[in-house]
Amino acid sequence: MKDSLDIQFISDVMCPWCVVGLGNLNQALEQLSDTVDATVTFQPFELNPKMPLEGQNLDEHITEKYGINKAQSEQNRAMIQARGKEVGFEFNFTPESRMRNSFDAHRLLHWAHLEGKQAELKTALFKAHFTHNQDISNHTILANLAASVNLDPAAAKGILENNHFADDVRQQEKVWQQNGITSVPTVIINNAYAISGGQPAEVFKSAIEEVLEKVKTAQTLA
Repeated sequence: MKDSLDIQFISDVMCPWCVVGLGNLNQALEQLSDTVDATVTFQPFELNPKMPLEGQNLDEHITEKYGINKAQSEQNRAMIQARGKEVGFEFNFTPESRMRNSFDAHRLLHWAHLEGKQAELKTALFKAHFTHNQDISNHTILANLAASVNLDPAAAKGILENNHFADDVRQQEKVWQQNGITSVPTVIINNAYAISGGQPAEVFKSAIEEVLEKVKTAQTLA
């Protein structure tokens, strides 16, 4: 019998390191697939909750927020692109790349979870933003992405236009903030073990094995 595992993946679709972290987590779970049955749920986090709907040029945003120069920014992006290739993901940064408001994407992800399509939509959102430079704050684009993972685009449009699940997403964000989550990705395993950052697959694999060993030890002592 496989060991059951509950994983909460706290992230923002605007976060490139969340792409890397998810890719490495998936690799770790694949390596453990013979012994572990994991359920991964994506939890919302907004890196820039006050971002206007028109977004902001990425170069301008990075310079303002982190106080680094263009050369440092380009070096960081080269590193992210290299890490992305290791997990089979293409980052396509251009001078026109923009940071977007991600709240509506999180609302759609909440609905996708209820429909059993959250992981597929999360991947589609990452690719739309980072590979294809699409505006994933745009409701039409979001509805089309929903359709691409076999969700009803009309239902998606209705959810977006009527502000459905806004309170749910804000409440989830508040819970994680109250639990001390200040950066993403943060991966929480069985509500007992937190891993921060886009860690290598080996780190995730080791952490999962450690958590499962602790569970077995506790069961033996009970």
